[in-house]
Amino acid sequence: MTTPKEQGYFFPAEFAKHSATWLSWPHKEASWPGKIETIYPVYAEFIKRVAEGEKVKINVLDEAMKQKAIGYLQKADANLSHIEFFFHPTNDAWCRDHGPSFLINPIEKKKMIVDWGYNAWGGKYPPFDLDDVIPSLIGKHYGIPVVHPGIVMEGGSVEFNGRGTLLTTRACLLNPNRNPHLNQAQIEEYLNNYYGVNHILWLGNGIVGDDTDGHVDDLTRFVNEDTVATIVESNKQDENYELLQENLNELKGLRLENGKQINIVELPMPSAIVYEGMRLPASYANFYISNKYVVVPTFRDKNDDRALDILQHCFTDKRVIGLDSTDIIWGLGSFHCLSQQEPEV
Repeated sequence: MTTPKEQGYFFPAEFAKHSATWLSWPHKEASWPGKIETIYPVYAEFIKRVAEGEKVKINVLDEAMKQKAIGYLQKADANLSHIEFFFHPTNDAWCRDHGPSFLINPIEKKKMIVDWGYNAWGGKYPPFDLDDVIPSLIGKHYGIPVVHPGIVMEGGSVEFNGRGTLLTTRACLLNPNRNPHLNQAQIEEYLNNYYGVNHILWLGNGIVGDDTDGHVDDLTRFVNEDTVATIVESNKQDENYELLQENLNELKGLRLENGKQINIVELPMPSAIVYEGMRLPASYANFYISNKYVVVPTFRDKNDDRALDILQHCFTDKRVIGLDSTDIIWGLGSFHCLSQQEPEV
């Protein structure tokens, strides 16, 4: 069988035009113990903002969950005509990682879905059988071809510039809890063939408190085809300081698919957020680029406005907005982790 890449398919950058954003309605109380009800108003506000510029498609268990969601969306004054529900049961809400990876073939004007294996970040949070089949359910609904590489891969572990470069971390993709039978070269072959890229850049470790073993979407993000925003900690006493300095230095030595150095924009970190003795992975890098807005998690922190201002200078064609993620981050992820874009072809 020819690979998606050989058939002319590739995974577009997030800043390319979307036809929709996919979400899985949060319902797992163990992900937000004692707090899940507090996340719905800001989650609904996130959906409202995204729906201003594109369709929003939400996986729900049943009619009762759909009606609960509609109730919150109505309170947020969201445009329900831009929101569609699908009865696709899930284990959890992290659609970036279990949702469909849409590839496009711009010449043939076709889409394809890659259904990677999903094991809840190395088997940490079973069960995950419902999440694992979400991409295939969506492909079946729309009659879109679905391919199964047969290895574990999460959307939050990879970042794209849309020109052939993919950015990831060794801490996550080379972790033996994902694909212990594969070495780095073999993993690169899968990335090239099934994401349609030709140039892979490896960073080291993710931030402290990230239970995904170092997803790149909490660390370094493409804001255009030759520029990344990367988080940097200014407090030398903070446990993220050294590893983020190492990440910054490593970034400076990397080159894009065309041989050029990457433009680097430094983003601050919020002050440490600790809940019940646990450091949470709060990061301004976990923003979501929708058609109309760049939605950035904020944390009631002195660096919130500075981070928003820096990102607004990166996105001259979109409005950058902050939404309070103080409760959402207790689930160990934020707006980017919760969403997956469907590109226009």
